[in-house]
Amino acid sequence: MTELNFKGKDFVHNHHLSVPFHPLEPQPDKGIGEVALDGSLIIEGDNLKALKSLIPTHAGRVNCVYIDPPYNTGNEKWCYNDKVNSPMIKEWFSENPVDFDDGLRHDKWCAMMWPRLRLLHELLAEDGVIFVSIDDNEQHHLRMLMDDIFGTENFITSFVWNKKNVVQNDAKFASVNHEYVICYRKNEIFKCFNSLPRSEKANRRYKNLDDDPRGPWQSVALQAKSGTLENVYAVTFPNGVSWTPPSGTFPKFTKDRLLSLYDEGRLFFGKGGKNVPRLKKYLSEVQTGMVSNSVLTTDEVGSTQAATEMLNRIMEGGVFSSPKSIGLIQRFLLLAAGLDAIILDSFAGSGTTAQAVLALNKEDGGDRRFILVECEKDYADAITAERVRRVIRGVPDARDESLREGLGGSFTYCALGPPVELDAILTGKALPAYDQLGALLFRTATNRPLDPAALDRDSNYLGEAEGRHIWLIYRDDLDWLKSPEAAFTLSFARRIAGSKPPDARHLVFAPARFVSEELLAEERLPVEFAPLPFALYRIDRAGRE
Repeated sequence: MTELNFKGKDFVHNHHLSVPFHPLEPQPDKGIGEVALDGSLIIEGDNLKALKSLIPTHAGRVNCVYIDPPYNTGNEKWCYNDKVNSPMIKEWFSENPVDFDDGLRHDKWCAMMWPRLRLLHELLAEDGVIFVSIDDNEQHHLRMLMDDIFGTENFITSFVWNKKNVVQNDAKFASVNHEYVICYRKNEIFKCFNSLPRSEKANRRYKNLDDDPRGPWQSVALQAKSGTLENVYAVTFPNGVSWTPPSGTFPKFTKDRLLSLYDEGRLFFGKGGKNVPRLKKYLSEVQTGMVSNSVLTTDEVGSTQAATEMLNRIMEGGVFSSPKSIGLIQRFLLLAAGLDAIILDSFAGSGTTAQAVLALNKEDGGDRRFILVECEKDYADAITAERVRRVIRGVPDARDESLREGLGGSFTYCALGPPVELDAILTGKALPAYDQLGALLFRTATNRPLDPAALDRDSNYLGEAEGRHIWLIYRDDLDWLKSPEAAFTLSFARRIAGSKPPDARHLVFAPARFVSEELLAEERLPVEFAPLPFALYRIDRAGRE
């Protein structure tokens, strides 16, 4: 397989592993509804760090990813600012804006995308699907990046979105009216897209020209392009019309079946009753769903112009250039996400993905959740989250009735907290909350995400994976951590061993212990001990090697 090489690839290949864990810190006054880290989220902060912060709780749980990264046209002035620890590469991985004249801008773009795609791959469920918007500047590089990370066998298709109908007459060569959306699956567990609801346009093809009691129909040919010569025949119907399949084609039905269809009134001979016969295909008999075309038109999924007009109405003025269409993202959600899916957008921009999710939930009663990440601090609150707040509560000037009423829903707004670092824990300067540290330790010990519903802080229980139960004796209080209460004891080991099936195994994280391994073995207690914070340091080092 051809492999994409770019300057810096060796340095960013495993860069996602070295990114420190930053816990999510809810800001209740900026969200809507109760704080719920397992619900819809808007995260303010660098998207590489934010994706890493989601790993302990959401790895393998995201059903659908849609991202709209910088297209690297030279006009965005995006910066490469990942802290890659290599003196050889820091000089050209500078924080200066990447523009068209930067000879290494394609390498920098690939270096920026690689670790983010690696983390998105880890966050996707086994039957998950990712959609990435892009244009001609990096489409070829993106395909090769995703081939490396997701595997060539998991490429599904490239959608082409005809995003505008207006021709740019001042274009030098051609008016570029399209973008691509590249689609991959996590693995072969995902077998096919969902069928789309039938559109009114598709249903309008069915009419009832002769008051047939079976309802609206459209006519289709009686012949097909494949078959065998011995099945070719001529037939004369009771109404005097003779029919033989055109040269090179074959009948779809046997002669007897064709005459039966005539008796049932299922053949149409034109308005005069003497034309070449055709089969009536009834609307009541067609599939309830439709297959998506890979070319998406503005009539089907909307245009950038319509998306801009909608956003201006919501935000009462121009705040974002060229937003994505609600209909475009909804198309992908309908194809690849169920009613209770988790949808992640780590280049959130104006928040179109959240509105698409909320609108679908209102339309079909779904319980989809969204996770948006926006790196610009003021932008995340003033535009991304503000748009979501407004569409939830209602937009008085909206043309759509459901948007005027409000789409309903809730979300929790979060910022990224300080990184969980060994020195900070040792000194007590930065002690993470119980659930934050618990999620990190559980993920590291089991390679599974923590289920918040299983966590029981009162009993020090984090959860179970493959018959192994994980416990954490901890409080974000340095004095308490130094006290005897924080120690792992024989009585604690007896209690947890007796609370689960006899063949269950246990791992306990705690700052100290007052029981030896020999005594645990003597009482045949299947309980292991991992000290804090040394355990965190040891696991962190192991993950980076």
